Amino acid sequence: MTETFTDWLRQRSEPDWTGVIEHPFTQALFTGQVPADAMRSYLVQDFQFVDDFLALLGSGIAKADRYSSRLAIAGSVGVVTSEENTYFRRAFDALDVGESDRVRPELDEATVAFRELMQDANERGSYAEVLTVLTVAEWSYLEWAVRAPDALPDDFVHAEWITLHNNPDFQAWVRWLRGELDRVGAELDERERARCLRLFQQATRCELDFFNAHWS
Repeated sequence: MTETFTDWLRQRSEPDWTGVIEHPFTQALFTGQVPADAMRSYLVQDFQFVDDFLALLGSGIAKADRYSSRLAIAGSVGVVTSEENTYFRRAFDALDVGESDRVRPELDEATVAFRELMQDANERGSYAEVLTVLTVAEWSYLEWAVRAPDALPDDFVHAEWITLHNNPDFQAWVRWLRGELDRVGAELDERERARCLRLFQQATRCELDFFNAHWS
């Protein structure tokens, strides 16, 4: 079987990739054993990615090379601004997150680094480079979330964060992202492929650093 571009990128991003999808934070999430303070800080910081992530999706829409691709990416915008946004609001209420921490918290170094990466891809990246960062963000979360057992925690803060990232629609979105990056990647020259690899590795490292920042 021919190796796909996304498989090629993932395989060259070890051991960080496996470190993300098998992180102790996610293992504790499956059993509802992430301490409340850790879950609070994690979600507060994760929420700070939403604006930059939406901008990156918008960049993908603008830079896509065909109409059907624009439509697929636009569909994900709807999910982020509805289901996911509603989850954050409910989780913040449950965790007693104050208004200042919702809108202007002090940012962790890991959060700053990942936001800067997304902003750079948005402003200067090609369509393939935008897809690369999006694929790491979404595929890595799918990979850890599908490892969850059938029996989920009773606390919705834990359970719904898992199901937001392993439901059939999200799985279909990640399959599309990978297929789209595989399609575009097949046309890249050696220099462009190397740029995507650096971005994939950097984004994977950002994901790992982000989990590490909220787990000890």
